[in-house]
Amino acid sequence: MNKRILAPSILSADYLHFADSISLIEKSKAPWVHIDIMDGSFVPNFTFGPPLVKALRKITNLFFDVHLMVNNPQNHFESFVQAGADALTFHYENVIHHHRLIEQIHDMGKKAGISIVPSTPVSVLQEILPFADIVLIMTVNPGFGGQKLIPQCVEKIKQLQQIRSESGYNYKVSVDGGINNQTLPLVLDAGVDIVVSGSAFFSGNLNWS
Repeated sequence: MNKRILAPSILSADYLHFADSISLIEKSKAPWVHIDIMDGSFVPNFTFGPPLVKALRKITNLFFDVHLMVNNPQNHFESFVQAGADALTFHYENVIHHHRLIEQIHDMGKKAGISIVPSTPVSVLQEILPFADIVLIMTVNPGFGGQKLIPQCVEKIKQLQQIRSESGYNYKVSVDGGINNQTLPLVLDAGVDIVVSGSAFFSGNLNWS
């Protein structure tokens, strides 16, 4: 598992003590922090903005994986990059010009990711996979933490690994939603590269070594 990346999601952190949560992530040896940005429109919840990313950047050098669950994500790229994001992931479902957005992120010198919700098939990503750095598979319906993993979504990880192997692409496959000690073996066996975990990580229900 040493080659796999653990990305704890601060969506489930203690909002009164973000610095302590970052310290906990660092002590766990996880190299990434997953930061869920929600606008209350694309998903039914509000979360963070660039000011929090900027504040967290002052206290850590961890890789910031910013997941934009917002409408018109391209309008926010620059502000999050300036705040300290290392990767920006937007959703396939609310964007038309996927390649253009990936190029915009790359032009800023950052990693570009694309995500799909449980009801979206992998097949829609065919034309954009050669250009993506990260493909994020949502294994819950986005908007809230603490949900149960939808088992059927795990098959998407296998599909993406097969496509990457057969086509020689370089993206990493990430998974987000309901990852705990019970479901972690499922996604690892499927070949995931990046594991996002929020509730289980911060509650101590994720054994990672």
